[in-house]
Amino acid sequence: MQHPALRDFIDQHQRLFVLTGAGCSTNSGIPDYRDSDGNWKRTRPVTIQAFLGEAATRQRYWARSMVGWRRFGRAAPNGAHRALAKLEQQERCELLLTQNVDRLHQAAGSQRVIDLHGRLDVVRCLGCGATMPRERFQDELARLNPAWLTLDAADAPDGDADLEQDFSSFVVPACEACDGVLKPDVVFFGENVPRDTVASAQAHLEQADAVLVVGSSLMVYSGFRFVRMAEQRGLPIAAVNLGRTRADELLTLKIEDSCETALSFLL
Repeated sequence: MQHPALRDFIDQHQRLFVLTGAGCSTNSGIPDYRDSDGNWKRTRPVTIQAFLGEAATRQRYWARSMVGWRRFGRAAPNGAHRALAKLEQQERCELLLTQNVDRLHQAAGSQRVIDLHGRLDVVRCLGCGATMPRERFQDELARLNPAWLTLDAADAPDGDADLEQDFSSFVVPACEACDGVLKPDVVFFGENVPRDTVASAQAHLEQADAVLVVGSSLMVYSGFRFVRMAEQRGLPIAAVNLGRTRADELLTLKIEDSCETALSFLL
């Protein structure tokens, strides 16, 4: 379906601040979190407090992540990612701020990207700060837990899987350098986005002439705050999202369609 109003909105602005969410990646096989009313579809993701508080929570997290990563790590960009990369090639994109941790925007060719919630393809030590590629960590998990390689479960949004069983035998490796706790290099629920990340995105927002939200209900404040800032600056705001967003009353234009379909004219 064509959306002339969306085409006009994009044509009328030269420096778009694009904010993307889970809806951008659903056609790449990565599930989203919320239904059309903005409510959780499943239990909330693990909090940083729970992850740090108990070894059992870390066992559960990494076991589910090991099973889910096999597909998540192979996900490929879809038409929505490619359309937004095209927008940047046309020098119409001031910044692409994504709430996603899948790096699919970068895989599609976008370069002016800030990963608001970090990136799942890197593992970081909370003790010494050392990092390693997630693929290497996956190999280590598989080496220590070979029996788990035969398991499968439905995909969950954060690159893990909806696996439920006894996790007490799952071996989680510690940091090779300092024996510290390892965690994916993403912002967990209950954790704050780094201040310099917010400041950098804010600086780009001040250079923008409009905001385009793609595939986000904006229910998480870390993303919603930028739409609030834009509204306070008097910037026009358009959103492409299936269902309700937290910013509906602030929008200049809203398109209820899949991201890939709505943006297909850019390709």
